Amino acid sequence: MLNRLCPPQLAEDWDNVGLQVGNPVQAVERVMVALDPTFEALQAACEAGCQLLVTHHPLIFRPLKQVLTSSETGRIVETALKAGISILAAHTNLDRAAEGLNAWLAQRLGLVGGGPLEQPRGQLLKLVVYVPLSHAEQVAEALFGAGAGVAGRYDCCSFRVPGQGTFRPGQGSNPFIGETGKLETVEEIRLELVVTREASSRVVQRLLKVHPYEEVAYDLLPLENARNDIGLGWLGELSEEIPFEQMVTRVKQALAAPLVRVAGARSGTVRRVAVCGGSGMSLFKEALRRGADLLVTGDVKYHEARDAEIAGMAVIDAGHFYTERIVVEYLASWLRDAAGRERLPLQVLEMMGEHDPFDYV
Repeated sequence: MLNRLCPPQLAEDWDNVGLQVGNPVQAVERVMVALDPTFEALQAACEAGCQLLVTHHPLIFRPLKQVLTSSETGRIVETALKAGISILAAHTNLDRAAEGLNAWLAQRLGLVGGGPLEQPRGQLLKLVVYVPLSHAEQVAEALFGAGAGVAGRYDCCSFRVPGQGTFRPGQGSNPFIGETGKLETVEEIRLELVVTREASSRVVQRLLKVHPYEEVAYDLLPLENARNDIGLGWLGELSEEIPFEQMVTRVKQALAAPLVRVAGARSGTVRRVAVCGGSGMSLFKEALRRGADLLVTGDVKYHEARDAEIAGMAVIDAGHFYTERIVVEYLASWLRDAAGRERLPLQVLEMMGEHDPFDYV
């Protein structure tokens, strides 16, 4: 279920997402969603009778050489296994998802329209397959149904070129067309469709199931086209232009942040806004290039603030915790809706009382 929202393939190479602790085939009737995989979150899940704890930040981030119960991670692993609670992380795959953390952050701040700020390359493939004319429509429909042929807001996209295919069935073959040992020439369609990397395995499995040939001739070709449906951050617009100070107030209220830090252009008005939950200053140049008036994120460093000042673009640092803790509310809501659509008896709880590790004095 969760993999449909944020496929593991969307995660950054350095990240560790998915099941961290537990049994991958365990039955789950009750799940708790939390921002951090703390011992307190695990205790809350245990007391609530949950079988699964879903967190945004991974419990196991770097490879473990040993599991010592005297360490915090080891204590959590031991307790989770004894209690029969699995722990799963949805981190940068949820950050980059089309309907993930940054889309939710944009929604919380009142942005309309827009899409991911980062538009990654190398995430698309072109599937080319040769199909006998009699089965071209059947194969195309099956591939569309598996998720191929989507381009932005369009689906069922394909390109078709007629031609002739030749082959000679060998000994032991079971040809759909032709006879063993005889060269055959068949009217075929070259069918081309774009497919995302995360959907490619499913699409190929479907292709091999519906294609009439015993040996299916197909290619998966890497594309450098940018994807505009997934990526880090979000770029959208306010319904109307507002003064910068009013935007500061909106951010504090929307995220329940006790205070924020501001840098760069702190006067004038704001309309085009970029956001990135957690640490998002790596997207500053892209936000600037795409004409954002403001970037809302967390963990802004001194020299990054200077860069914003020099560039003349505003930055609001609302903190790592406050720009990401909304994931608990929104992810829990998504899981409830998904379970309802599939008529699954799943109860989803939200971890309450999580706090910023920093105090402001």
